[in-house]
Amino acid sequence: MDLGKKITFDSFIRSVTLILVVVAIGLLVNRLSAVLLPFFIAWLLAYMLYPLVRFLQYRCRLRNRIVSIAVALLVVLGVLTGVMFLIVPPLIEEVTKLSEYVAPIANQYLGQSGIADSVTRYVEQFVKENDIVHLIQQDNVREALQEALGKAWNLVYQTLGFIVGIFTVFVVFLYMFFILLDYEKISEGWVKLIPADSRPFAAQLADDVEHGMNSYFRGQSLIALIVGILFSIGFLIIDFPLAIGLGLFIGFLNLVPYMQLIGFIPTILLALMKSLETGQSFWIIILMALAVFAVVQTIQDMYLTPRIMGKVMGLNPAVILLSLSVWGSLLGFIGLIVALPLTTLCLSYYRRFVLKE
Repeated sequence: MDLGKKITFDSFIRSVTLILVVVAIGLLVNRLSAVLLPFFIAWLLAYMLYPLVRFLQYRCRLRNRIVSIAVALLVVLGVLTGVMFLIVPPLIEEVTKLSEYVAPIANQYLGQSGIADSVTRYVEQFVKENDIVHLIQQDNVREALQEALGKAWNLVYQTLGFIVGIFTVFVVFLYMFFILLDYEKISEGWVKLIPADSRPFAAQLADDVEHGMNSYFRGQSLIALIVGILFSIGFLIIDFPLAIGLGLFIGFLNLVPYMQLIGFIPTILLALMKSLETGQSFWIIILMALAVFAVVQTIQDMYLTPRIMGKVMGLNPAVILLSLSVWGSLLGFIGLIVALPLTTLCLSYYRRFVLKE
């Protein structure tokens, strides 16, 4: 921008109008976030599934796009089912064993502490001291009805929430199907909705976003695979139950940064299971598992993420952590997914239009 250029009234009005339009679009998107979220998720799923659909249609000679989409969904469903069968049945078996160990201990504890007898005596005393006449007084009846109506309303609300959730999933898959059906037309034809003088910039922006997303998913998938292998090796070294399955599961969670923290839940259950089966100290087992988490997380943060994502996205590790925090705070779960591509895009356009590099 030429600093010596005079600011005219017309240019000032255009700048203010542009700012107001951007703010209005932001407010509108925020207002319609609940409606736009299923479409965004569907677009993201379609974007990730499109290479497989294209491969099936043109390389495997499934000329019909609908058949290619159906086969692609079946392939993905088959892979996910295989992974679930690899992880879930052994996990259920371990949890069942855990319940078999815990139940006798709980019964023994309750019996020794006398809690069960105390509860029984309290109930008997309560029934004796509160006769039928007192229970059917008007105030008590009103409170009982209010409580019953509240529970009934909660049940209806939860049922409606479940139905809405199922409907949302159906809408997401419906969006995804139609996006995949005309993916090329959508990806190439949307630019025609932009005014002719702004089309080159819009097309370049879309290309930059796609390039950033491709780079991000490739880098993050590689990190997730390496992290899953490292966790599996670490759990095998400490002889942890379901070492390979748990390690790969935590690696899969790592497709979204820091989602591997969810892996603490099955890790604690499996550590308790091993403690009950072998007689080893639970705290020693869980400390060994936490040591695996600490070592793998250190390798990921100090080497994998800077080397892979820093090279792919061109970002400093500190900028990567900051972008994850900022976009995660602004956009929630989706922000963690798109944080690095958006940050790369913002920095690229800042250098291009502000610094004139």
